[in-house]
Amino acid sequence: MSTRGVQLSGRRVLITGAGSGLGRRLALMAARRGANVLAWDLDGSAAEATATLVQREGGSCSAERVDVTDEPQVRAAAEAAGAVDVLVNNAGVVTGGGLLEAGSSQIRRTFEVNVLAMYWTTQALLPGMLRRDSGMIVNISSAAGLAGVARQTAYSASKHAVVGFTESLRAELRTGGHAVSTFLVCPYYINTGMFDGVRSRFPRLLPILEESTVAAAIVRGIERGRQVYITPPLARIVPLGRLLPVRTYDAVMDFLGINHSMDHFTGRRGQDRTSSGGWS
Repeated sequence: MSTRGVQLSGRRVLITGAGSGLGRRLALMAARRGANVLAWDLDGSAAEATATLVQREGGSCSAERVDVTDEPQVRAAAEAAGAVDVLVNNAGVVTGGGLLEAGSSQIRRTFEVNVLAMYWTTQALLPGMLRRDSGMIVNISSAAGLAGVARQTAYSASKHAVVGFTESLRAELRTGGHAVSTFLVCPYYINTGMFDGVRSRFPRLLPILEESTVAAAIVRGIERGRQVYITPPLARIVPLGRLLPVRTYDAVMDFLGINHSMDHFTGRRGQDRTSSGGWS
C-alpha cells in the first residue's frame, strides 16, 4: 500500500528516541538524503552524540532532550521546533518476563513511552501538517503488535495499541480528505541491544534483523509513500493465522519458536531501554 511519499531533501524530520539504535540510524540515513533532522531523546547527551555524528558527515541535525511521556514538555518542544514534515515516533521501551514478574511501574512505563507518547507528539505536530496539507506520521510498532508473544504481555499489548492507533489515524485522515499520511512499521526482533538474549528457532525464516537494513527500508518507505512495512516476509502472514482454530494457531506459533524466543532475554542490563525494535 502506498500514498504520496515525502522526498526528504530539504525537509524537516523529527525522530524520537534518536539517541541510539534504530533512531540514531534513521537520523543518519535521513540526513544523508538531505533532510534537516531533529533528534529527540530522554538522554540529552545521547541525542547530542547523534547530532555530532550527523554533522561530521556534513548533515544537518539538532538535538533536544525531551521526555516524550511529558505532554506539556512535548508541546513546548514542538512549538520551539516549528514546522516538521515527517514525525518518526520511534522511542520505545521493552519489559520482558512473565506477567506476575512485571511491576506496576514497569507496565505503566511501557504504555507511557510506547503508546501515550505517540498521542502527545502527534497531537502537537499534526496541526501544522494539516495546515500545510502535507506530511507523514511514521509509527514504529513491531511484529509483536500483530500477535501476542509469551513473556511480552506489556510490550506486545503496547505494540498492538500502536497498530490500532495508526490504523485509526490513517482512516481519520483519509476520510477527512487530508493529504497527510501515516506509515506503520512492524519489524521482528532488531539487533539493537534492546533484545539481547532473544533467539530465533528458524533464523532463515525469522532472522534477527539488522538495524541498518530496517532503517534503510523505512527511509525508502517514507520517500515512496508506503503505508505499512512488515518484515521479515513470514511475519506478514501472521494476521491470517487468526482464521485458524485457536489451538492450531497456538501450535504454529509454538512450532516456529516464537513463544520461546524470550526465554533467554536479558536486554540492555542497567539501562533505560529507549529505542525501538522488536518482535522488533
